[in-house]
Amino acid sequence: MATTLIKNGILVTARQTTQADIHIENGRITQTGIGLASGLPECRVLDATGKLIFPGGIDPHVHFALPTPAGPSCDDFLSGSRAALAGGTTCFFDFVTPMLGQSLKEALLQRQAEAAGSLLEYGLHMGITWFDETVPGQMEWCVKEAGIRSFKAYLAYKGSIGIEYPELEKAMETSAALGTVMLVHCEEGDVILHKQKEFLKQGNTSPLYHALSRPPETEAESVRKVVDLCRKTGCKTYIVHTSTAASLEYIRQGKQEGLPLSSETCPQYLLLDESVYHNPLPGSLKYVISPPIRSKTDQEALWLALQDGTVDVVSTDHCPFNTLGQKDQGLHDFTKIPNGAGGVQHRLALLYTYGVLTGKIDLQQFVALTSTNAARIFGLYPRKGEIAAGSDADLVIWDPESTSVISAKTNIQTCDEDIFEGTVTKGSAYQVIISGNHTD
Repeated sequence: MATTLIKNGILVTARQTTQADIHIENGRITQTGIGLASGLPECRVLDATGKLIFPGGIDPHVHFALPTPAGPSCDDFLSGSRAALAGGTTCFFDFVTPMLGQSLKEALLQRQAEAAGSLLEYGLHMGITWFDETVPGQMEWCVKEAGIRSFKAYLAYKGSIGIEYPELEKAMETSAALGTVMLVHCEEGDVILHKQKEFLKQGNTSPLYHALSRPPETEAESVRKVVDLCRKTGCKTYIVHTSTAASLEYIRQGKQEGLPLSSETCPQYLLLDESVYHNPLPGSLKYVISPPIRSKTDQEALWLALQDGTVDVVSTDHCPFNTLGQKDQGLHDFTKIPNGAGGVQHRLALLYTYGVLTGKIDLQQFVALTSTNAARIFGLYPRKGEIAAGSDADLVIWDPESTSVISAKTNIQTCDEDIFEGTVTKGSAYQVIISGNHTD
């Protein structure tokens, strides 16, 4: 019988901060309280004096081994989960992305095989990348036979994985009937496609024009339409990687109405601004992500949205590509640059340093944004996202005093460049416990 006792830590949940010990048995928390005794001679005792203890982080938005014309994203499920673990994330959600016309079941089985190397518990969101009269039945199979609890639709990327609003509405109706969550990538795909073609005709090929082809209104207008569909269908709707102030207003209004609506943002939208696209080539290539990095005004609005609950989750959209050999395939055509950047290793440290330590959010909000809210939205709570008797013993013992500098040269996540290169962080995962098992 494997038992562990964590002594003298400061327990931080989305509800409160308390000084307490934690007793773990067979992968679950059995008790929390002051002055707990080990009980059994073989019980392992960890001293967490001076350390904070968080529920293990949950990142509901990563793309490991994502296939693209430029090759797969740099991290597979093994290296990506290893990097997540190093940063204090103990559970993640990736995506199944069926090819046009491919059955959802076939795509799911392929993705599960690719995910077999993961070091961590994971979930999969099923992509709805095409739609006909068979898809609702396939969605039902996913839920009832395969345990899928969430779907993902893209309104960008027309001609590949993007779908149209009428198709999204039908998918949301099905999702609502099944009681699942619909994640939506909100960008006006047709508008973006038109702008891309116009810029290329004019000879404007640099990463700056990636950003200019996807101005804030292409996201905000799409968010407005999706909030309307949430209102119409009653579907539990999750807006991914929210980046603009105008989008936040539509989400805030929807939430105030009581719509089943939630949203996320990512560290890159909280900490970087659009000036990165003015960096010279090839340095600016690494910032090509969708939606693009926005203005300081949008950045400030996002921090306020974390404070007031408009944004529920800080995820990473982790999807890195090497500059050499991948991003540089679009050196003379921004539309050929694979979209994405890394971050799964740094999420907690960045939000702690630039959110908690600056007073923008408190510790309870930090835990809610990095773990508890995702657990609630995606059906894992209270097994995960909580420190309480009966919860999984997925815990992060956090050293609030350690400092480090982010660098691609020392990262565990694998990519030749990092969008947060040179960023100083304070606080890090000192020890991570997964199902009661201790890792360094």
